[in-house]
Parts: sequence; structure tokens; C-alpha cells
Amino acid sequence: MDRAGNWAENQISEGGEVRNRWPEQSLEQAQNLHRLLAIGDRDWHAHKGQPARRAAEQLAGALVQLLGADGPAANRSSEGRRQAMALTANALAWLEGELRDPGCPDHGR
Repeated sequence: MDRAGNWAENQISEGGEVRNRWPEQSLEQAQNLHRLLAIGDRDWHAHKGQPARRAAEQLAGALVQLLGADGPAANRSSEGRRQAMALTANALAWLEGELRDPGCPDHGR
């Protein structure tokens, strides 16, 4: 992405055709972000009541699924894209207050 927020330079080859790949290291960076935002067992109690935190975790996961599914120019739907859409919908539900902490499975709540 350039400073103006455009992907065009990175997605167009010298011959002018659209590239069918994500920018270099996109998937690895998304995976790093997802690992950073993931709420693990030890963090669950501290972050369970933070819907924005849960949404961010879901959105980062959606990005990983999208980038790992296929190239940006692919016209077909893939399992990775469907998973990315489901995770995005789940993130929106957290942000809109439709989802809440289901309780800790270890405490029977």
C-alpha cells in the first residue's frame, strides 16, 4: 500500500496486468497480528467482557483466512473466503452487542 492508501502499484505488473497474489509477507503479518490478539486460556478472564477485543481477534482471524484462501483476483468463492465472511459476521455481532461472554467452561457457567 502506498502512502495514499492505494494498492494499485503493488497489484499491477510492469506490463500492466493485474497480479494474482497478495503483497509479500501479507499472510505472515496477518498471522502475527492474530497471534497477538488471540485470547488464550490464561487471558480469558481478563478480556472476556471486552467485546471490541473479541471482535478484533475475530477480524484478525478473518484476515488470515482471506489471505490464505487464494489470490485477490480470484473470482470464485473458496472455503477460506466463506470462513473469513463468517468470522467477520461474528466480529460485527460482538461489536453490535449481539454476542456476549458465554462464561467459562471450566466453571460450569
